[in-house]
Amino acid sequence: MVRSTRPEDYQDLSCPIAVMAKSFSAGFETPLHHHARDQLIYAQSGVMRVHSARETWIVPPKRAVYIVAGSVHKVTMRGNVEMRTLYIDKNCSPDLPKSITALEVNTLLRALILNLLNEPLDYGKDSRGGDMVRLIISEITRAKKLALGISMPEDIRLRALCDALLLQPERRETLDEWSLIVGASVRTLSRLFTSQTGMGFSSWRQRVRFHNAMEALANGEPIGKVARKNGYSSPSAFTHSFRKLFGVTPSSLGSRSNPFI
Repeated sequence: MVRSTRPEDYQDLSCPIAVMAKSFSAGFETPLHHHARDQLIYAQSGVMRVHSARETWIVPPKRAVYIVAGSVHKVTMRGNVEMRTLYIDKNCSPDLPKSITALEVNTLLRALILNLLNEPLDYGKDSRGGDMVRLIISEITRAKKLALGISMPEDIRLRALCDALLLQPERRETLDEWSLIVGASVRTLSRLFTSQTGMGFSSWRQRVRFHNAMEALANGEPIGKVARKNGYSSPSAFTHSFRKLFGVTPSSLGSRSNPFI
């Protein structure tokens, strides 16, 4: 069954949920855009980054980001990506997420997404496709929310600092050194970090490093190398901090393992 790979072809369908399959090459970036429907972006394989004006999400394999209708965003492919996207009528359930949210994709939801591709787009309410969609809605509303987002500031000086660290998470400048680079006092940067990202400089930088580490681990890099690249002197210290934040060990995110399948 050949399906369109044009998102605009999925916005005005009569069915409550439709799925689109699309492949992307490493480095591809969509332009800023939005959709009339809610959207669940799922990485069947590969790693994506989803960017909005105020937040950036890492999307490793077998995870997803739920994007509410009308939210302006873009997607960057960090390697070759097999994307599966659900376009969802926002009125089909009052329990769907109300803001952009990273979600765990369990075994059942993954199977439902992939199998819905085999159903016609005009599936009936009481058809096999209709049964799948009811289960999909149930699984999305029950899915575990994941700490895969990084808040981005509005202040142009702090944004320059944050953009630089997103590109090079291993950078080791102190906040004093960054104050000279971006032209704002340490006190101002510290205040802006708290007010515009909800965390301090060290915590924000750690979150960026962990997201960078997720990407490397998903691509098969060894933990020792990933730990060093992201500012940790030992794999054990890195593993402890990683597990404290995400609830899983870094090794469980390797290319041959996945704790959420």
